[in-house]
Amino acid sequence: MTSVTPWWKALKLRKEILSASGQIDDVQMSLFRAVHATGADRPPYADAGYYGDITHPTERLIDLLTEIAVRVGGGADYLKARAVTRLDQGMGGGKSHACIGAYHLAANSEVLLGTELGQRVAERAKAKMGRPLAGDLGRPHVVVLPCDNMTPGAGVKELDGPAGNLYERFLWRLFSKDYTLFERYQPFWSDKHKIAEAVRAVNRPVLIIIDEVLDYIGNGLDGTNRTDLAAQDMGFLRALLDVVNDVPHVATLVVMIASDTDKTALSAAAQDRRDDLNSLLDRNGLPATVTEVGDFADILRRRLFDAEPAAEVLAATAALYEPVLADKAWSKQVWDTVGADWRRRWSAETASCYPFHPMLMSLAKEEWSKVTGFQRVRSTIRIFAATVYALQQRGKVGEWVPALIGPGDLPLSDSTVREALLGSGLVEDERTIANYRSLAEIEVVNHDGSSGTACRQDLERSTNAWTQTNPRAAERAATFIFLASIVGTLRPGRGRGASAPEVKAATGVPDASYTITDADSVIDELVNPSRGMSALDINPGQGNNKPARYFLSTRLTHRMLVNNIRRTITDAERDQVIADFAQKLASSGPFRDLKFVPADPERNAADVLAAAGLDTAYTTRLIVLDPVQYSLRNGMEKPTLEALTVAIGLGQGARKLPVQWASSAIYAIVNTQRRGLARGLAVEYLARQKALEAPEIQSDDELKATGIKDLAVARQQLEKAIKRAYQHVAYLAQPDPDAARYLDQLTFEDDNFTALDGTMVWKGLAARDKVFDAGQFGSKALLHNLRDQDYGKTLSDVRAAFYSAPRLPLLYGGDRDLQQAIYDAVSGGLVSIVDGVGTEVAVTAPGQVNLSSTGLRLARAQPKTCPTCDQPIHEGNCPANGSNATDDNAIHSTGVSPGASLSSGPQEQGPGRTGSDNGQIPAPAKDRQVAFSFTSNLLARSDSADGFAALFRAFYMTLDERQISYLQGTIQLVIQAGAAEQIQQRLEDLGISANFKEI
Repeated sequence: MTSVTPWWKALKLRKEILSASGQIDDVQMSLFRAVHATGADRPPYADAGYYGDITHPTERLIDLLTEIAVRVGGGADYLKARAVTRLDQGMGGGKSHACIGAYHLAANSEVLLGTELGQRVAERAKAKMGRPLAGDLGRPHVVVLPCDNMTPGAGVKELDGPAGNLYERFLWRLFSKDYTLFERYQPFWSDKHKIAEAVRAVNRPVLIIIDEVLDYIGNGLDGTNRTDLAAQDMGFLRALLDVVNDVPHVATLVVMIASDTDKTALSAAAQDRRDDLNSLLDRNGLPATVTEVGDFADILRRRLFDAEPAAEVLAATAALYEPVLADKAWSKQVWDTVGADWRRRWSAETASCYPFHPMLMSLAKEEWSKVTGFQRVRSTIRIFAATVYALQQRGKVGEWVPALIGPGDLPLSDSTVREALLGSGLVEDERTIANYRSLAEIEVVNHDGSSGTACRQDLERSTNAWTQTNPRAAERAATFIFLASIVGTLRPGRGRGASAPEVKAATGVPDASYTITDADSVIDELVNPSRGMSALDINPGQGNNKPARYFLSTRLTHRMLVNNIRRTITDAERDQVIADFAQKLASSGPFRDLKFVPADPERNAADVLAAAGLDTAYTTRLIVLDPVQYSLRNGMEKPTLEALTVAIGLGQGARKLPVQWASSAIYAIVNTQRRGLARGLAVEYLARQKALEAPEIQSDDELKATGIKDLAVARQQLEKAIKRAYQHVAYLAQPDPDAARYLDQLTFEDDNFTALDGTMVWKGLAARDKVFDAGQFGSKALLHNLRDQDYGKTLSDVRAAFYSAPRLPLLYGGDRDLQQAIYDAVSGGLVSIVDGVGTEVAVTAPGQVNLSSTGLRLARAQPKTCPTCDQPIHEGNCPANGSNATDDNAIHSTGVSPGASLSSGPQEQGPGRTGSDNGQIPAPAKDRQVAFSFTSNLLARSDSADGFAALFRAFYMTLDERQISYLQGTIQLVIQAGAAEQIQQRLEDLGISANFKEI
C-alpha cells in the first residue's frame, strides 16, 4: 500500500471545501443569487467559467443545453429544437444547477462554450444542425423569473420597477427597464398576439427561465387573497406557453416538480392552478431531467476535486485489491453473497468511483437515492465532501486512511459527517434523528474517537498481523450497520438492516493478512450480546442462503416507526401493491373472462397490449389495465389512448394489428389524478404492513394491537381509493353500422361505481346500448339487430358477429342467450334454419341450435306448406280446399296427421300431382328470369343519374345477399378517366376482358 500514492495526496480538494472545513455551502445553488447577487453575496458559480469548471457534463444536461442553444442561436435551424422544457425532478436533483447553466449559456455564451461542458454542447448542436453554432448564439436576451424569490402582488422596486403582476415583471425584464415599451404592452397580459409582438420587439433571441413556478402560483397567490391577480398571472402563463412555440429563436425553461413527487400541501384553488399548469406544460413542452444515479461518481469528483487523478494512480490502486477480490474464501462467503457486480469490472469501476469504493457508490445510487426525503445530488455531495475532508485531515497527521473510501469509512466521529448524514433526508423524524445521533456516539464512536462500543474494541485489540493495515475494523463494521439502519427498517431491495456478508465486506482492506476468519472474529465480537453493541437487533438467519442481519434499533412509537419506513417505500413497491389489490378487487360479473394486463417498463404501452394475448374468440372479456403504465385524463393519457387504439385494431400502418374479437373486449382504466391519491394510500398501507412485521412491534402487545388496527384501516382506505381510481371504461364502438368504428369511453362520475366491478361496467354499457342486460335479448331484439345481409350466413358466422361486430351489442348470457333467441324466433315463424341446399331444419329445443355449425344457415322465415298438397298456407288456410290446414276435419286424403313435422322443408311436386279436390295444382316458380336493355344520355336529365344509381344499388344488394344465380349481359358506357381506372381494375379482378378507348 505504501507504494501507491494515496487518494488524499493524488487529489486536491477544491478551495471552497477546504476553506469551509468540509461544510460545502453552495451545494444548493440559487438562480436568483447567480443573476442578481453582488459583492460578497455573489456566489462563485455566478462566474460562467467557474460554473463550467465544477459541472460534470452529464448526457442529460448536455441534451438540455443543446436544445436551448439550437432554439435561440441556431438560426434557420431553430425548429430542430423544442421551445418549452420542463424540469420536473424532485428536490436535490440538479434543477437549479441546470437553470444556471442555461442562463450562462445565453448570457455568457462565449465563456461557457469555452469550457468542457460548453464544448460538448457545441459538438452536439453541430451534429444536430449539420453546422457549427455561432459563438455568441446571436447575443440572446435572458428573462429570469425566479418565482421562489417573488411575492405575488408585491414587487421589488430595484428588480421589478413599476411591475405588479407576473406579466408586468416579465415585461420589465424583457425590455431591460425601458418604461416606454413597458407601458405600450402593459395592458395585454393574456393577449397572445401582443405578447408575441413584445418578444419580437427585443429583436434578439430570447431565453425565458421560470424557476420554481409552483412557489408563486401555489400558496403564494393564495396569500394575496386577490382573485384578479391570480386570474391575470395564470392567464399570462397560459398565453406565454402557447406563444413561445410560435415565435422563432425563443426558448423557455420552466421548473416545477412533478405532482407525484412534490409533497407541498396546497389549497383546493392552488391545486387547481397546478393542475392547469401541468396540462399546459404537458401540451406545450417536454419534461426533462439533468441527472441520473449513474452520474453520481462523476458529479462528485468534479464537484469535490479540482483535477482528475492520474491514470497510473487509478491502475495501481485497483491492483491493490485484486488479490483479496480473487481470494476463494472471501469470494465464497462475501463477494458472491452480497452480489458484488462491480467486482467483475473492478478496474473500470475503480476508475469511475475513485476515491470512493464501488460498494459505497452502489449504496448511494441504489439505496439512498430511492429514499423519498433524500435529495440525491445535494445530500450526497454534502456527505462525501465532509467525508473526504475529514479523512484527508487524518492522512495529513499520519493516521490510517483507507485506500478507497468504503461504506464503513464515513467517520461518524466527525460532527460534520454525522450531521450531513442525519440531515440528508435518510432520517426525517426529529426524534429518530436524535436517537440515531446518540447511537452513533454510544455504539460506534464518539466525537473525539476515544469511546463508543466499536471504537473501544479496536483500541483494546491486541496487536496482530493486520492491526496496522486495518486499525478501525470494528468501527467500520459498526458504521455500515449504522448506515443500513438509518435508511429505514427495510432497506429498498435488501431487507431489514445489514447482512453479515455485507458487514464483513465493509471491513475489508487490500491486505492478504486480513482474512475472512479475522473478519468473522471482528463481527462476532461486535454483535456479542454481552460485549457488543447493546442496541443491536439480531436476526440469526438460516444457513448460507439467509445470513444473519443486524439492525441498530431505537425505541419508537408505532407512528414514528411508520413514518421512518414510509420514506423507504420505493415507487415499484407502491405501484405493485396497487396492481395486486386491483387484481384482487376486480370481479367479472356478466363477463365470461377477467384479465389483468401487468405493466412492463421495458416496453411501451402499445407493445405490451399487443403482446398480451387479449384477442380471445367467442368470449366477453373485462380487461383491467395496470395503473403503472395506463391511465386517462390530466394530460397524461396519450400513450394509453394510442395503446388502446392499437389493441382494438384501429392502429395505422405498422401499428395495425389483425384483431378479430375487439368488440367483446372491455377495458377498465384508472384515472390519473385518482391514481395519485391511491399511490399515497398505498405507501401508507405498505408502511403500516412493514411496521407490523418489525420485531419492535411484534414483541410489544400494545404496539402490535395498534399496528393491526391501523393496518386494517389503511387497507380499507386503499381498497376504496383503488376502486374509485378505476373510473374509466374503454371499448370499440359503432352505433351507426354505416359509420366508422372508433374508441369510445364510459366514465363513472359516482364514487360508488368502479370499473373493477364487471356488473357495474355491464350496467353502464347497457345504458350506452353496447350490451344487452339480463332478459333484454329475445327473438324481437334478434330480428331488430339483423341486417339483410345477415340472412344466409352460417350459424357460426352469426355467433361470431355478436363477439366481433361492434354494431351488435354484447349478450348478457353469451351463447345461451343467442341460442334461446334463435329458437324463439324459429318457433314463432320469424326466421328459419336451413341446410346447405335450402331445406328447413327442425329445432325442438334451444340447445339444438348449433352455433358452431358452418353448414346450417339463418334464413328468412319460409312460408308454411300443406303437408298433403304441398301448397303455401296463408293465415292457416290451405288454398287447395279453402279450409284450415290445422283442423282435423280438413286433412287431405293422403292421411298426414296434423302433428307431422314440417322441418324437412317443401317436398317436390310432380306435374301430375293433384290436391284433395282432384284439381290440377301447378308448382310455384322458384326464380324469375329478367332481361332488359337501355340507352340513356345522363347529361340530358338531372334525375337520370340518380335513377340508375338506385337501380345498380338494388343490383348490389341482391348480389350481396346471394339472390342472383346467373348473370349475362353487355354494358357500354362513357365514364371519366379517373373512374375508368377503378372499373378496369375491378373487371380484371373478375377475369372479364373489356375494351377501353379514349373519345
